[in-house]
Amino acid sequence: MLEKLYEIERKYDELTELLSDPEILANQSEWQKYAKAQAGMTNLVTTFREYQEVIRELEETETLLKEKLDSDMQEMAEQEREKLVKQSEELEEQIRILLLPKDPLDEKNVIMEIRAGAGGDEAALFAGDLYKMYTRYAEGQGWKVELLSASYSDMGGYKEIIFLLEGHGAYSKLKFESGVHRVQRIPATESGGRIHTSTATVAVLPEAEEVEVTINPNDLRIDIYCSSGPGGQCVNTTQSAVRITHLPTGIIASCQDEKSQLKNKEKALRVLRARILEKAQEEASGEQASERRSQVGTGDRSERIRTFNFPQGRVTDHRINLTLHRLETILTGDLEEIIQALNASDQAERLKAEIQ
Repeated sequence: MLEKLYEIERKYDELTELLSDPEILANQSEWQKYAKAQAGMTNLVTTFREYQEVIRELEETETLLKEKLDSDMQEMAEQEREKLVKQSEELEEQIRILLLPKDPLDEKNVIMEIRAGAGGDEAALFAGDLYKMYTRYAEGQGWKVELLSASYSDMGGYKEIIFLLEGHGAYSKLKFESGVHRVQRIPATESGGRIHTSTATVAVLPEAEEVEVTINPNDLRIDIYCSSGPGGQCVNTTQSAVRITHLPTGIIASCQDEKSQLKNKEKALRVLRARILEKAQEEASGEQASERRSQVGTGDRSERIRTFNFPQGRVTDHRINLTLHRLETILTGDLEEIIQALNASDQAERLKAEIQ
């Protein structure tokens, strides 16, 4: 591991020199490429240098302990050694995590799809709650939110809603949100005060660039129709809604939220590209595909990754056995603790596999 770290440190120093080279500075595209590469190494190199300093201090302390010391100095040196050993172990763990292969999709924007599952109108209302939760979290991160498509429920909420979250590292933060979310509460329409269980499915797709997914226009069937709004009433007398079918894969994307047919087509194409990229990734890795299907599931009440229990005011993530008793703040977008716990769990599993 040390040999690899010294090589990364050497490369980091080379990039630092290149970034101050006048020829590189004159070529902005080249400079940005090197700057991005250096930025990707910064955390690892900084941590490694801190580790080297701790090891140096530890060696000095070990040398000191070999000398004849009075009892007070001996005790102080032993305490210092104990502290430095602990620091070195913690830094080694951080370095191992930083050396893990990075997901190339982590820096991408996210297209998020939320669909009402089991539970009828209550499931649609819950889908609306999840949409508000994620958009508030995104706003707290300083990300841009753009609605791509929505199918409204008669009683409020959404049968389906698709939206873009645009911001640095959006996919790295939200990729573990895919799956079935379950809510347990008394619906507003329930006169007997009985607790109902409903579900909504969440799918998180990395946004695909045009260069990543090439679509032949001849492979597309484009249907134009009148859009409809909440309650199903016609809100647009012109045919502006767009449904695009990718014939080779059978993947469909539609959009009706803009008054402009052209804008609806552009949004539908963004969703289509993301779905095609996801399908290609799944086919490239059967194991990942199986995991993805098990995460998203069918929306049945028995399938869930997370439960929102209103009577007890708790949120439980069943994958990592995490329960937080602050449901209201989580629904207002305070998701960071859950997101960090899921990422930490993933890192631990990958580190375990790497060591094995």
